[in-house]
Amino acid sequence: MKKLALSVMLVCASMGAVAKDWKVIRFGVNPSYAPFESKAASGELVGFDIDLGNALCAKLKAKCVWVENAWDGIIPALKAKKFDAILSSMAVTEKRLQQIGFSDKIYNVPPRLVAKKGNALQPAPDTLRGKRIGVEQGSTAEAYAKAYWEPKGVTVTSYQNQDQVYQDLTSGRLDAAFQSSVQAELGFLKTAAGRDYAFAGNGVADSKTLGVGAAIGLRKEDGDLAQQLNRALAELHKDGTYKRLSGKYFSFDIY
Repeated sequence: MKKLALSVMLVCASMGAVAKDWKVIRFGVNPSYAPFESKAASGELVGFDIDLGNALCAKLKAKCVWVENAWDGIIPALKAKKFDAILSSMAVTEKRLQQIGFSDKIYNVPPRLVAKKGNALQPAPDTLRGKRIGVEQGSTAEAYAKAYWEPKGVTVTSYQNQDQVYQDLTSGRLDAAFQSSVQAELGFLKTAAGRDYAFAGNGVADSKTLGVGAAIGLRKEDGDLAQQLNRALAELHKDGTYKRLSGKYFSFDIY
């Protein structure tokens, strides 16, 4: 984990230093991961990441523009300059560091399994062998499940977004879902659709596939934007804004 954290600092240090006046910051987001990012009935984007991005822009006196993008294509879209940064619950991993840079950490929560109440499943290959596990395509949960479970006889099925995972879980086409513990609790277990479901086992940790926390994804050449966002993020922590915003969604410390 220390090695990966050092890699993050090196990547950020090596990002281009050519200054740009960021009056408009376009954030790429996949709004299917409540309570971090989702759509209200009105179509408005809501969630902690949305509030955090808007607060960062306010600190930088910049206009926030949110650009929706499918998760599995969000890094290519960033590199193609369809937006300036990814603010969408993206974990920092070694694989992603090969393609893009990152801001400082914005939060860190472990992934967990969700299954029918009373189920004896645990996040280990011996209890999952022969079972069907749903993950979001392109997520760190998918990377972990495919690296450690699929070779041991577990069927890992990837979906374009998290909502589709829960749909197949509740319809019986999956035995369990594997995703962020916070997202699962607030985006599914505390909803009417998730009333018959619960966490199965504890959270898992693996710096290689799951990373060391979520951060804002950036093009490597946009080091000036990384510096500005990091400075604004530090100010949000210092003045209590981060704590106030996270308190709207979580009863525990996600940092």
